[in-house]
Amino acid sequence: MNTAALARLEQIIDAAAISEQVETLLPVGVRPRQLSVRTLLLGMLIVAVEGRPAHLRRVHKALLALPETDQRRLGVLACWKSGWHSLSYRQVEYTFALTVKALAKPVPDGAPSALLSRVLDRLLEASVQACGVPASGSLALDWTDLETWARPPRKDGHGRAADPEAAWGHRNSNHPARNETFYGYYLQALTTVRDEGGAQVPELVRRIHLAGCQHDPPAQIIPTIQRMHQAAIPTGDLLADSGYSYRQPETFALPLRALGIQLVVDLHPNDRGPKGTHQGAITANGQLYCPATPQTLLTLGPLSPAASPEQTAHHDQQTAELGRYKLAPVSAPDPDGYRRAGCPAAHHKLRCPLWPDSMTLPYERPTVHDPPEHPPVCCTQKTITIPPTVNAKTSQKHDYPSAAHRHSYHRRSAAERANASIKDPATTNLARGHCRLSGLTPLALFTATTLIARNLRTHDAHTARNTDPHHSPRHRRRRRQPLHTLIMAATDSSP
Repeated sequence: MNTAALARLEQIIDAAAISEQVETLLPVGVRPRQLSVRTLLLGMLIVAVEGRPAHLRRVHKALLALPETDQRRLGVLACWKSGWHSLSYRQVEYTFALTVKALAKPVPDGAPSALLSRVLDRLLEASVQACGVPASGSLALDWTDLETWARPPRKDGHGRAADPEAAWGHRNSNHPARNETFYGYYLQALTTVRDEGGAQVPELVRRIHLAGCQHDPPAQIIPTIQRMHQAAIPTGDLLADSGYSYRQPETFALPLRALGIQLVVDLHPNDRGPKGTHQGAITANGQLYCPATPQTLLTLGPLSPAASPEQTAHHDQQTAELGRYKLAPVSAPDPDGYRRAGCPAAHHKLRCPLWPDSMTLPYERPTVHDPPEHPPVCCTQKTITIPPTVNAKTSQKHDYPSAAHRHSYHRRSAAERANASIKDPATTNLARGHCRLSGLTPLALFTATTLIARNLRTHDAHTARNTDPHHSPRHRRRRRQPLHTLIMAATDSSP
């Protein structure tokens, strides 16, 4: 490793400012330890940057491969009474074991301790600061499987599992069954994405959370986001799939809205469509609609990824018409989450006989031909109060499934790319065997260093694309050939 790369890694460790804090928690023996926590973290980062498996043996070799001057400065070479002593593998193993014991919970339960969470937060935030904080407050959230090296417990219930903090979980795969079990942990990552209408930014992983599969991922990530809020890190949009939005609002949606975060989520099929009424208004897809809204519009689903341009235009036209029936927002939510919205006809969004002034609008606006015989409150009052309990789970920034929501939600693919990059055999593959240590804390530390290395690669690639004057976006060539093209080529060729 060259001097510049080594200095960059040392800058990240020093900016995190956690080495000294962890060092004070380690026991002091008769003879001082040769390997410090700072040097140990540096060796782990070197292994991650070089794309090597997360083995302590490789950490030891990486430190011994440094130039002699750096080894003396970092304590890899120490002057003893008998002369210069080179760091041994047992010393690496000893310091790592002490560090893990200091960061782990006294009684492990599959969730990280508060100290370990702070260490992970500071390390990843230091890597973001070293790369340059992206000019964006939007984050994409997703979880993936992280299989432990330990063998799972026996089916008969006898014996003790080698990794008691791990648990059985489910993951989707390319297998036709699409669903399979694994024994390990759920890894969640918060990836920076561009703001709506903003410039592209490097997709850096800013926070991670690792916990056993017995813990619900959406509920576990809330404290991590709250710590970001307390650290004055701006968070605007949060993009997540239906695996998060389908949870109870008390464990995911409501705590995030209390922080002022705007959700852009996909809705589970069970949450789509009409789900009741509030003062006569229909609750559907996180919004309130006029009681006279056509049923075909209320049951609109998301656009298929394989939709043609004609189908896309027709879908966008229908969702735009559905937006005309939505109750018009009058005020933003107050500190308690209450807001006010008004009848769409009273706010000149559609034509309705119950509001005579609206009948003078152009005929391009939708017209209510059969108003309710006994108008509900939402039709007799100009505005109504909407408590936070209404659409608590499904309310979000854009109307679902409008074109604005689709374009904004497409940014969530950054989370998929982040998960794919750390499971790519060409770089670093966080598969079973990458880290052959059992327990949450060792796996979390090596996972953090792996994602720091991934952040550095992502930032360097983004910088190279934007600074190279000869760089132009590459257009993917169509490699598939239609069947009739192959038939014609075989027919025209000579036998």
